[in-house]
Amino acid sequence: MMLPGPRPAGDDAGVLIVFTSLPDTASAQALATAVVEAGLAACVNILAPCRSVYRWQGAVERADEVPLLIKTTRARYAGLEAAIRARHPYELPEIVAVPVVLGLPGYLDWVAAGTAPAA
Repeated sequence: MMLPGPRPAGDDAGVLIVFTSLPDTASAQALATAVVEAGLAACVNILAPCRSVYRWQGAVERADEVPLLIKTTRARYAGLEAAIRARHPYELPEIVAVPVVLGLPGYLDWVAAGTAPAA
């Protein structure tokens, strides 16, 4: 038996990957735990610390940061954004959502189920 291939993750699933970065591992873990426990994300990957170089208020800055990849749905995005903003220590946090165009059907369903409001 052949398993179904990837399916489009358009309006039916509406899965997003949301990127943000935190200044340290402790704040990254706290945010990840909070959004998963609240059902705003099905999964959060806490990546290895990295060095960011960016322009802020006219000056080139450098900072060590911990990137997060947050798996959610379009329906939960507004709540997720509000939760990130409420818990994020930066004045202007990176919050960027990218739609998932294709994906393993079972995984996309799992993300949708993991972020569905409690009945």
